[in-house]
Amino acid sequence: MQQEQHLVQQLDSLSNAIERGAYSKVQTLLNALHPAEIAHLIESSPVGQRKVIWKMVEAKNEGEVLIELRDEVRAMLVQDMNTGEVIAAAKDLDVDDLADFLQSLPDKLISKILASLDRQNRQRVEAVLAYPEDTAGSMIDTNVITARPDVSIEVVLRYLRRLKEIPSHTDSIFIVDNFNNYLGTLSISTLLTQQPESIVRDVMRTKRKTIPVDLADTEVAILFEDRNWVSAPVIDKDNKLLGHITVDDVVDVIRDEAEHSVLSTAGLDEEDDLFAPIVHSSKRRAIWLGTNLITALLASSVIGQFQNALDQIVALAILMPIVASMGGIAGTQTLTLVTRGIALGQISQSNIANLFNREFWVGFINGVLWATVVGLIAWFWFDDYKIGAIIAAAMIINLLVASSFGVLLPLFLKKINIDPALAGSVALTTITDVVGFLSFLGLASLFLLA
Repeated sequence: MQQEQHLVQQLDSLSNAIERGAYSKVQTLLNALHPAEIAHLIESSPVGQRKVIWKMVEAKNEGEVLIELRDEVRAMLVQDMNTGEVIAAAKDLDVDDLADFLQSLPDKLISKILASLDRQNRQRVEAVLAYPEDTAGSMIDTNVITARPDVSIEVVLRYLRRLKEIPSHTDSIFIVDNFNNYLGTLSISTLLTQQPESIVRDVMRTKRKTIPVDLADTEVAILFEDRNWVSAPVIDKDNKLLGHITVDDVVDVIRDEAEHSVLSTAGLDEEDDLFAPIVHSSKRRAIWLGTNLITALLASSVIGQFQNALDQIVALAILMPIVASMGGIAGTQTLTLVTRGIALGQISQSNIANLFNREFWVGFINGVLWATVVGLIAWFWFDDYKIGAIIAAAMIINLLVASSFGVLLPLFLKKINIDPALAGSVALTTITDVVGFLSFLGLASLFLLA
């Protein structure tokens, strides 16, 4: 909470300084901030202010700020930069950050930036770019320290002293043979506490889990969370050490996944810019609104089939939304739980049946509980026990359907390569609306109008 208030205060101070034309104060404020904080201020500012802020950012910080920005905002700023400025901004980035940066640029600009790098760095970046996005390979930092297993601790320490500086987030030295096959790790703490004459082979860890280069980035994040890693080695299918992944990149994955889960429920993309052009945002949201309109028309068509029943019994029109609403909420609860389980790798063929059984009975218990409450209310409200019994039965049916589809729908969407977080809520709402209206109005037609 304090951090949020601090960011808001920074944003207000910056905006006021820009409005007053106090650009020297703007520059002073920016120069005192971390690149991530500068990126936050840029993303939180309207387009006109963004360009003013960007001009005030010192050249040495431009690359670090750009890599912290969302793709859409970064593209807008890069569009106004010449090739030399982009090359200068990118030259000091780490290999993994540079690869991520290049993926958001036009092909012509990528070629020019790669051509500006020395041979070693160019090969490193090209190696990372060769791997698909959203895999461990795209997160690799090839700047690692390696050692042989047959040398002493003293030899390793002398080697580190000659380097003068070690890569950031280095908590371990990776042990490889003459052919770069991964053998194990030597933690910095072990290195500092062992006797100088100790041989690396005798003190290194050989059982630490490695990360396959084609592992999904979300699964990498789960491993880091479960094992509290700061860094982890990445290997190819032949056990060759390719580099390592560090916790700072994993935090980015976790943040992106969290934003995706929140925004996708409303049909928005995690890269949606808070201050994107109005027409651009309108087009994106129009697609989602159109999809929801189609599902609403489908639900309305079901209601239309029972127009005679609604004309004769006004109570049905009053009570009808309750059934659909309760089903929608119950289904969303289950859908959210299962979608989270899929994202965390907690759901497999071995536990689907148990999960389905659990959610079915949760739906049944809640269905009976709240159906009883609503049924009694409807009975006393309209002085007709039949209406109470009908809405109670319809609620039980809809909650059972909602719980069942809350489990099955995300699994089905995942199987056909559709994001459950994005499409699940729309599909489930349609199902619970249709089943809720159909069961309630259908039972009413059978038992009240027969």
